[in-house]
Order: sequence, then C-alpha cells, then structure tokens
Amino acid sequence: MSYRLKKTVVLVGMMGSGKTSVGRELARALEAEFVDSDEEIVRASSYEIPELFSRFGEVYFREKETQVILRLLKGEPRILSTGGGAWMNHANRINITRLGLAVWLKAETNLLWARVKGKSGRPLLATDNPYQTLRELCDSRNPVYARAPVHVAAFSSHSVADTVRRVIDELSKRNDILEETGERTG
Repeated sequence: MSYRLKKTVVLVGMMGSGKTSVGRELARALEAEFVDSDEEIVRASSYEIPELFSRFGEVYFREKETQVILRLLKGEPRILSTGGGAWMNHANRINITRLGLAVWLKAETNLLWARVKGKSGRPLLATDNPYQTLRELCDSRNPVYARAPVHVAAFSSHSVADTVRRVIDELSKRNDILEETGERTG
C-alpha cells in the first residue's frame, strides 16, 4: 500500500532514540521529504550545535530551534526529526500539535546510553557523569514526551525497518495523517 502524508509527522524523544535514522527510512517508505531540525539550525546559523550552546547558551539555541520548527511545520507535509529537547518547549508542543503529529520514539535509558556513549556533539552530556545525566534527563523528560499522541517503543532487538513499520502501523490508524493512494508502483 502507498500513502500520502496529510500533515507533518514530527519524531520526538531522547537523544539516541532513533529519530534521525527512523525518520530517514520513514520518509523513504512514505515517499516524503525528511528534515532534521538540528541540521536546519546548523544551516541557518552556520554553527554546529555544540558551538551554538557554548557561544550563545541553551536559551538562544532553543529560541532558534522554535523558529526553525515552526517554519518547517508550515511547509509541505514531511517527516521531521527534532532534537531531544524540542518537545520540552511549550510553544513547540502547541505548534507541533496544531500543524503536525508528534510521535514519541520511546527507549529505555540503557539502550539510549549504548547508542550515545562516546559520541561527540551531545552538549547536554558534557558532564562528569554523562550516564547519570542521561538518566536524569530521561526521568524529567519522559512525562512530557508521554504527551505526544503516538508512542512507539524502540528496542535494541528491533531494526530501524521494524520500528518504521510500527510507526506506519500507528499512523495508518489515523485518517488525519495518512491517505492511502493505492498500491506502490516502485
């Protein structure tokens, strides 16, 4: 079956939950554009994310993030991967709820840690105990992520393709997001 997106699907969740990898494959499966809000922020500012944080601070970064997400939501329906803190912002939640659909890629802390440990470019984990910081971020953010209308669990035993299929299954239950267009031709 082939589908057409009616609204932008916004992937939210913690760093390492698979928003970018799942988002790319989901966009391919739905024949939609994929956009990563962090990549768009870098493009708009000419600074990498860690440099934005260190030069201007998290508040400045979050303001730019909100501007970029709103611009992307106003465009054609697409798959949008957001940074881990984007859904924490009240204005982002309102904009995403009004103009798109949030899908929470939910993952346990140990899986997230396995995916992010040792990787640079995670300014929030630049602490003395990054695992503890990640756990605390999960504890504080998960109740807010849970406000997303769609939840899809990410497991280490599932491939990206498995997760994409589960996201499509959830989206197909909602007639406000996907429209069936017939059999896939390619």
